[in-house]
Amino acid sequence: QVQLVESGGGLVQPGGSLRLSCAASGSISSIGDMGWYRQAPGKQRELVAAITSGGSTKYADSVKGRFTISRDNAKSTVYLQMHSLKPEDTAVYYCKVDYGSWGLPYWGQGTQVTVSS
Repeated sequence: QVQLVESGGGLVQPGGSLRLSCAASGSISSIGDMGWYRQAPGKQRELVAAITSGGSTKYADSVKGRFTISRDNAKSTVYLQMHSLKPEDTAVYYCKVDYGSWGLPYWGQGTQVTVSS
């Protein structure tokens, strides 16, 4: 079993920045790909950014150049640094971790990010 604890969401003005964190429990060696997804009201959950255990990253087109995903393997933690936030970035952000030899997905509880003046 893996538990994910997210933090860092909140209310920010357009153009502002936030940093999300997600700490995973469990065996460090069993943690695979990590990522951030988001879901806005009335919309499907979408991938924001992902990072492999080797450090390769991918981003949604809508956040490229503004968001940066990183991970600290020693702390089993994944981060999402968000800059130049826009109202359309408003959503609940979820952390996802693939765990074990089967790469089973585990999800965090979600953290609200609201971009508004």
